[in-house]
Amino acid sequence: MADTTLTAVPTKEKSKGNQVKKTMPLAQMMIYAVLIIGVLFSMIPFLWMVSWSLMTRPEVVVGRAIPETIQWQNYPQAWVQAEFQSLIWNSVRITAISIGGLLLFCIPAAYAFARMKFWGRDVLFGVTLATLMIPDIVTLIPSFLSVVWFSRLNQSIFGEAGAWLNNWPSLTIPFMASAFTIFLLRQFFAQIPDELWDAARIDGASHVDFLIRIVLPLSRAPIMTIVTFAFIGSWNSLLWPLIVINGDKWQPVALGLRNFVSEAGDEFHLQMAASVIMVIPVVLLYFFTQKQFTEGIYSGSFKG
Repeated sequence: MADTTLTAVPTKEKSKGNQVKKTMPLAQMMIYAVLIIGVLFSMIPFLWMVSWSLMTRPEVVVGRAIPETIQWQNYPQAWVQAEFQSLIWNSVRITAISIGGLLLFCIPAAYAFARMKFWGRDVLFGVTLATLMIPDIVTLIPSFLSVVWFSRLNQSIFGEAGAWLNNWPSLTIPFMASAFTIFLLRQFFAQIPDELWDAARIDGASHVDFLIRIVLPLSRAPIMTIVTFAFIGSWNSLLWPLIVINGDKWQPVALGLRNFVSEAGDEFHLQMAASVIMVIPVVLLYFFTQKQFTEGIYSGSFKG
């Protein structure tokens, strides 16, 4: 009887173990199924756009899903008609200036919140975070009035060369400070060990030296993350340029695409080709920076 009892207990434990092993793959399969469905829903509009960009106009009107013959000539035709050469050059300049200004102002601000102690630091950081809860559309009119005021002030000092409206300052300067960027960098800067700062102080380093020589080299991942976010935001910006830009000199690619869509009429295949051309730089940027982008988001999720 004793032997029988001893052998029965492992049998029950073994059966429970088998039940656990059987349920785990099912749960994983359900997770993968949900993820695959989400990916498909995200990819269908993009794949549809690419497919239409390779069709003829009659095929698009009929509603075909796949082109009968790939029409590669749609892309150079859309490039020429939409004048993408000047539009992309404008967006490259606008994006570069915006990202440069964002790094110039947000990195020192994030470092001050993370590594320096001064009166009212936590209150000021809380107010900065509170601005994230304000919708962008609410600040649209105050931002526009500020640009108009500064434009008139600069024109009175420098003449027409100092105008902000219909010029690059109106498209870049209002976006050279971001509460989200300051928050993300501050979270990462706060994780840097204090021992590094103590060692730097022993060597006679100031806060500027510590920031440039130690903090920034260790912060490549979050910096690439904010560069990616800033690039996407500036490249895809439409509403703000629609308000502050009237001419063609500084017209960005998103605004140019909007005008081309209205001018192209029912040339849907050319509209889709132009849209693909506009999306390509964003896709390439994320393709080359996805590792740093993921590390930057992950590192900023911890409490500093």
